[in-house]
Amino acid sequence: MNLNIKHFIITLTCSVLLSTTSFAVEEVPILKAQVDAGQLPPMQQRLPNNPAKPSFAGREIGKYGGSLRMLMGKSKDIRMMVVYGYARLVGYDAQLQLKADILAKIDVEEGRIFTLHLRPGHRWSDGVEFTAEDFRFFWEDKATHEVLAPYGPPIAMMRGDKPPLFEVLDKYTVRYTWDVPNPYFLPILAGPSPLFIYMPAHYMKQFHADYNSPAEIAAKVAQAKKRNWRGLFVSMGRQYKLTNPQLPTLQPWLNTTKPPSERFVFKRNPFFHRVDPVGQQLPYIDEVIINISSSGLVPAKTGSGESDLQARYLRLDNFTFLKAGEEKNNFKVNIWGTGRGAHIALYPNLTAKEPKWRSLMQNADFRRALSLSVNREEINQVVYFGLALESANTVLPQSPLYRKEYANAYAQYDPSRANKLLDSIGLDKKDARGIRLFADGSPVEILVQTAGESTEETDVLALVKDSWRRIGIQMYIKPLQREVLRNRVFSGDAIMTTWFGLPNGLPVARMSPEQLAPTRQDEYQWSQWGRYFETGEGEPPSLPKVRALVELNAAWATASTEQQQSLIWHKMLAIHADQVYSIGLISGILQPVVVNKDLRNVPEKAFYNWNPGAFFGIYNMSGFWYQQNHDKGEQQ
Repeated sequence: MNLNIKHFIITLTCSVLLSTTSFAVEEVPILKAQVDAGQLPPMQQRLPNNPAKPSFAGREIGKYGGSLRMLMGKSKDIRMMVVYGYARLVGYDAQLQLKADILAKIDVEEGRIFTLHLRPGHRWSDGVEFTAEDFRFFWEDKATHEVLAPYGPPIAMMRGDKPPLFEVLDKYTVRYTWDVPNPYFLPILAGPSPLFIYMPAHYMKQFHADYNSPAEIAAKVAQAKKRNWRGLFVSMGRQYKLTNPQLPTLQPWLNTTKPPSERFVFKRNPFFHRVDPVGQQLPYIDEVIINISSSGLVPAKTGSGESDLQARYLRLDNFTFLKAGEEKNNFKVNIWGTGRGAHIALYPNLTAKEPKWRSLMQNADFRRALSLSVNREEINQVVYFGLALESANTVLPQSPLYRKEYANAYAQYDPSRANKLLDSIGLDKKDARGIRLFADGSPVEILVQTAGESTEETDVLALVKDSWRRIGIQMYIKPLQREVLRNRVFSGDAIMTTWFGLPNGLPVARMSPEQLAPTRQDEYQWSQWGRYFETGEGEPPSLPKVRALVELNAAWATASTEQQQSLIWHKMLAIHADQVYSIGLISGILQPVVVNKDLRNVPEKAFYNWNPGAFFGIYNMSGFWYQQNHDKGEQQ
């Protein structure tokens, strides 16, 4: 899909729009008593005039009811319900095509003018209509407010140093206009942690100083035990974190439990905007129950039947144990693919603080030698039962941008070639242990810092350590807490780290290639260069090839055709393959997904990925249903 052709309008719309007057369906059973008592309007009045009708290709029409149990490791993980629920203004479908969802449609002109059309009659979970006022309130009273946003709108709303022109065209239509094309806007609205450009104005105004007297707002601040009204407003309006059960939502289920708690109950949103092909309002499932447990215990609890849908905290090495519990505990273990460019990758820090290490890490032949000396076949057989892909850190075979030469570049086990490369760059002298020496006589001993969050990672690094030792490179492994690790990378103190590979291993040409350029501080191979891109602080890239990546990334944003965008992607992928800025160790890891045998419409084969994908999100979790009764009492 091309978002940048001048004078060309693209309309994103749902595959089918269904008038509420064109069908007659029964009321949701659990809501019928409230409807009969006049506490809720009937279904036809709760739905928008043109409800969204997502694709049900290959799926069954479901039945209402049931409680779905899931396990999370921390209370803050309840935000995953926004990820899984995946109600978005526009979102990806299972084929990674952008479709309107909350919006009825969106018109895009010249790649820079975005006109958003709402669904008349769409309502927040408390029954108040969702209108252009919710967008105006966010933009004028939050995103550009001098107290709530002293540094201006969210960076994701900026193109260069300029925000968009925001306009309310009518009750159900708003427009954002940038001076230049903004191909990032729609993907960030479709993200797993989306950019919320709307808020429930009717609810949030009670916490805003501009809509209350000083005495009223002071009393509310004191009651909430906040320092000021800004803290009050922020705490009450967290649409992603879900810490305020009173906050109206557009997601399929709404939190009813105030944290902290070890058990969170998400009830169905009676005003959710989607219907199935016969007009039944989604979601099918009445409630989702999140039980909090130590993340290390989740595999055992899942194997004993305490979760009805679980992938988070499960790994491939849990598969045998989980499989053994299938019959006894009424679940099945599906195996999904994963969508990262590498499951584990090593990141040499090209912006390391110490000069001799910075110089060595910036030497492409050194990085190539390290990659060539990794025995990926051994890692695959020993740790992953031969089921993984032995590949560099690049896009996956399922991406239309995949090329075999990218995956194979310096990824073949060739210690002889690695030794020759190391000799050629001046590391030809060794100490008595056989460890190569710098020109100053110090040994080439690499401290790899890791979050150390799984034994699987430890096992992989142990195999790499043995391989590197054979070419005269000594590796030491130092586990750190995740935040400490990040800070050491940001400061330049880390020489090398291990992390996941490309966040999006399943891109198409219209998706931004920014993950291939230094655009963020948390890109561990060039943190300081990424910081410079984000903030102007840090330092600009010093290597010509990296500067080329920055220029190509900028060129993508102004490309006028999808063909041009694809060409830019391939140029950037080719540079990465040649320069080995990160060392992918293994990819294509399989993800166990445990599913209650009575739970329907969960794909047997799919991809489990953060972005794009939102894990279960793009598979329309609101369409999952039970073929047998699964109420809360039966499942406890």
